[in-house]
Amino acid sequence: MNSVLSMEFMQNALMAGVLASLACGIIGSLVVVNRQVFMAGGVAHTAYGGVGLAFFLGLPVLPCAVGFTVLAALIMALASFGRSERSDGIIGIMWAAGMAFGIILLDLTPGYNVDLMSYLFGSLLAVPASDIWIMLLLDLFILAVVLFWYKDFLSLSFDMEFARSTGVPVRMLYVLMQVMTAVTVVMVIQVAGLILVIALLTIPPMLAELFTNSLWKTMVLATLASLFFCLCGLAVSYHLDLTSGASIIAVATAGYIVAWGCKTLWRRT
Repeated sequence: MNSVLSMEFMQNALMAGVLASLACGIIGSLVVVNRQVFMAGGVAHTAYGGVGLAFFLGLPVLPCAVGFTVLAALIMALASFGRSERSDGIIGIMWAAGMAFGIILLDLTPGYNVDLMSYLFGSLLAVPASDIWIMLLLDLFILAVVLFWYKDFLSLSFDMEFARSTGVPVRMLYVLMQVMTAVTVVMVIQVAGLILVIALLTIPPMLAELFTNSLWKTMVLATLASLFFCLCGLAVSYHLDLTSGASIIAVATAGYIVAWGCKTLWRRT
């Protein structure tokens, strides 16, 4: 075990798992509580356009994907805010357009030769050290924003109209939440991939909600659950030579089913 942990790629994978878990626990809780899972899914798939743009321009994937996905999230947030009857259609268009844009750019990239599996299904064991520092900066940004506006996010999450009546900048916080979701999605692409990213954003907070109604406790429990799933999934992936993203989500799904089963049995006794 010590020899495995001494390997640089494993250390990078562990650090990436910790940083991604923190973002998933915090932002995933806001996404679940505010019923923004479909929006998060749209943001996640739009991120593929940023991946394609990075390869087409020969730029680093993570910062390029962050910029592209944040821009897409801003467009979706501004277009859908206050238009609940139209939001699904807007998100669906952006979802499809982002994927199509990324695929076309990858097709047009000269000498294109990259393993798509690592972006579609995650490759935690292949996270470079340079991305760790970017993920750390993104985590610090998320922490600073949520801590500064925590009370306002709390009001927004449980009653938007009440929050608006008390002077909370609802529109700004809604847009900011989508921006942070975009940042988190790009981080988690490293862990679970574009296809499975939404699962790691939603399963830990849903598990946490089984045991608490407090937003900050949900964030803490979701972060710990996400970290546990990442570490267990990473171990399964390494020892059984499986895709890391799928292994992590499989462990997370099993963990949620066990927790839900235990909670249900406890209620009946």
